[in-house]
Amino acid sequence: MSIESPVPRTAVPLGITDPVESARAELKAALSAIEEKTNVPKQVARKTNEVVTTARGFARRNPTGAAAAAVGVAAAVGVIVWGIVRLYTR
Repeated sequence: MSIESPVPRTAVPLGITDPVESARAELKAALSAIEEKTNVPKQVARKTNEVVTTARGFARRNPTGAAAAAVGVAAAVGVIVWGIVRLYTR
């Protein structure tokens, strides 16, 4: 008994014997791969979800460190904004 594993959208399934069907599957996989690489909003959303998940895990394990990191990030953003405003007003 063989268990079929799901094939990713960017892969060509094995066992296709018809050359036309094989070419169609390869084209479909190539177009899916191009779409995956060039879809910037999808990549940003995926990366944002990874960062949020990592940050939440860090906050659960180390709440004090997470609070210190939040204060540090806020201070860094404040300094950057202050620097930009100062350069602009000169």
